[in-house]
Amino acid sequence: MPLVRISLSETYPQDSIDSISSSVHKALMEAFHIPEDDYFHIIESLGGQSLKYPSEYLGIRHSAKIMYIQIFASKGRTLQQKELLYRRIAEHIKDSTGIPSNDIIILLTEIDGKENWSFGNGAIQNFTHI
Repeated sequence: MPLVRISLSETYPQDSIDSISSSVHKALMEAFHIPEDDYFHIIESLGGQSLKYPSEYLGIRHSAKIMYIQIFASKGRTLQQKELLYRRIAEHIKDSTGIPSNDIIILLTEIDGKENWSFGNGAIQNFTHI
């Protein structure tokens, strides 16, 4: 039940965007053990001055290839699962697109309680995975 928002430059070709989305989903399945059909992504291709970033932050250099990946997921994962998720996202994206990990910004927001999700029908669904 994670919801993923990927914000990146409009200069990325569609095949790279598809690979990025697929890479994030694959990492979520590996690290958070979500089902394969639990695939909800919003992808924003932004132009011009819509992406703001420093050329370097915390000793990490950034380029025009920068992307922001926001993941909203239910609370309950361990620190090790989160570390694995971040690492696998970066590895899968680099392997499938060549985009370096220094340009991949990831933010995980944990949602407390199943009552804070509705996946349709104006109702709270009872899912078994966290």
